[in-house]
Amino acid sequence: MADTAKKSSKDQIAEIAGKFAGTRFVRAIMDAGFSVISFSIVGAFFLIITVLPQVIKIPAFISFYANTLGRFNDLFQSVYNATMGIIALVFSGTFAYSYTKIYQEEEHINVVPLNGLMMFLMGFFITVAELVWKNGKMVFLQSSTPNKMVAGGYEASTSGIYRIGAVGIFIGLVIAWLTVQIYRYTIKHNWQIKMPSSVPSGVANSFSALIPAFCVALVVAAINGALVLAGTDMFNLLYVPFSFISKIADTWWGFLVIMFLLHLLWWFGIHGATILSSFYYPIVLANMAANVNGAHRFFAGDPTDAFINVGGSGAMLGVAIWLVLRARSAQLKELGKVEIVPAFFNINEPLIFGLPIVYNIDLFIPFVCAPLAAGIVAYIGIESRLVPVIRFQQPWPTPVGLSGFIATVSWQGAVLSITCAIVAFLVWYPFIKHYDNKLLMQEKNKEKAEAA
Repeated sequence: MADTAKKSSKDQIAEIAGKFAGTRFVRAIMDAGFSVISFSIVGAFFLIITVLPQVIKIPAFISFYANTLGRFNDLFQSVYNATMGIIALVFSGTFAYSYTKIYQEEEHINVVPLNGLMMFLMGFFITVAELVWKNGKMVFLQSSTPNKMVAGGYEASTSGIYRIGAVGIFIGLVIAWLTVQIYRYTIKHNWQIKMPSSVPSGVANSFSALIPAFCVALVVAAINGALVLAGTDMFNLLYVPFSFISKIADTWWGFLVIMFLLHLLWWFGIHGATILSSFYYPIVLANMAANVNGAHRFFAGDPTDAFINVGGSGAMLGVAIWLVLRARSAQLKELGKVEIVPAFFNINEPLIFGLPIVYNIDLFIPFVCAPLAAGIVAYIGIESRLVPVIRFQQPWPTPVGLSGFIATVSWQGAVLSITCAIVAFLVWYPFIKHYDNKLLMQEKNKEKAEAA
């Protein structure tokens, strides 16, 4: 009886997961994730080239680098900006295209995927510019600080335009969903300009999208304008619910809450570290300075990259290694081959979007729980004084072991870093193995269908 109830419960969970994975929204998300794999891989490798001097601190190497590859750093940065620096456009744009195509095929309505993509880009860029209400009118934000420059409403740096990078993925998805729904609604209700059948299809499609595009622009502009009048905008609105982070960051349970939220946000397509770090960063810097003067505080400097997110968000270094050595499905094995090097430098966008992680219910639990497990181990190691506290902020791409050594200036820190990576993988193992078997079965079924 108990076995039957247990089986029934598992079946119900599997059924819910299957329904979620089969929704039009999630299917379009999956397509978007696959579309950015090549971009993320190219960006990851060029990023590795630019951060080598931060990782290899040997004076002779730094001098050699400065006189060779270092001469072209801005060029390498421009390649990164053209890949990961526009990831919100690529990811959300592909989502809009795929989402429109799904409605076209399944509801048999005259929506054109390319029009859906173009309307999304228009709607998204309406939100990218930062506007403020000043002296009775709405104007582009102009500001300049040592860490931030906004000119003509656009925040930019050597990393490109801020809001079209990873931080813009969630807002991009919101705008893409809204765009497709408006487009679908207007076409279903015949709000379109119809051209005679003799007119070429390209011209006819352009005119049929005119009224839907106007509706998209009107709705997005109205929403963003109303938020600006309220003293915020669609992007800044994301920060409001997380202002409490600064109040709890200096506690052990607050640290775990931060790690949980950081990865929960990533799963939804929100760059959690960018959102939350603005609240806790001043605290960890102050704690690190206090540690230098004899204090004993765990959440100082950068414990996330030193001990927790080893291999990138989700603590996925062990996963990358396992994919190369043990994965059986062709998709995961090939993904592992291209991710293995970036993973050692804590770069894992190819896995975030390639597995994918975003909206993938099969990998939600390990992605959130593995960093928490690693964080608990790191906390115990430092609080029990088996490992010295963090006194230095190591460069974020520093490989496992070396990162812990630099942060704590101790061999114990190196051991703790490696231990945390192993603990994180133990959490990942049953889930990634199950996911690999699932994909392998899908590949075999596809081969059988093609053979038949």
